[in-house]
Amino acid sequence: MGRRDFEDDPDAPAANSLVPAASVVVVDGAGCVLLQRRSDNGMWALPGGAMCLGESLEECAVRETKEETGIDVEVLGIVGTYTNPRHVFAYDDGEVRQEFSICFLARPLGDEAGPLTVSDESTDVRWFAPEEVDALPMVPSIRKRVDDWRHGRMPAIR
Repeated sequence: MGRRDFEDDPDAPAANSLVPAASVVVVDGAGCVLLQRRSDNGMWALPGGAMCLGESLEECAVRETKEETGIDVEVLGIVGTYTNPRHVFAYDDGEVRQEFSICFLARPLGDEAGPLTVSDESTDVRWFAPEEVDALPMVPSIRKRVDDWRHGRMPAIR
């Protein structure tokens, strides 16, 4: 399913759903961050997704990271809470989603080097040194989360 991101765009469609979600900054022992290249928009992103009924947001973060990258993680803390009502995702099926997203900080469990795996939501999964992230195509909301982590800005509300 295709997705288009709108952020602070006056021509964005109005949201018709609100979905709790988790994203995850996974950092390995060398300080590299785990990113996936999304199949729906070609941009690099943190692992993450919508919370399922019956799970906590932390469980969502762990599940989504495993599903999207093949890596098991342990959640260490929270990078921030992201709730911009002017940022919506328009999906091909007509859903226009405003997310309530908690971005978690996590570390990989076991062998950090792999096996990295792609999912139906990604075309590539890799570890990047923090300074490599600047050159990657990324939507502004994900770049903000990565930058908040990189620069030690871990706000309570964003």
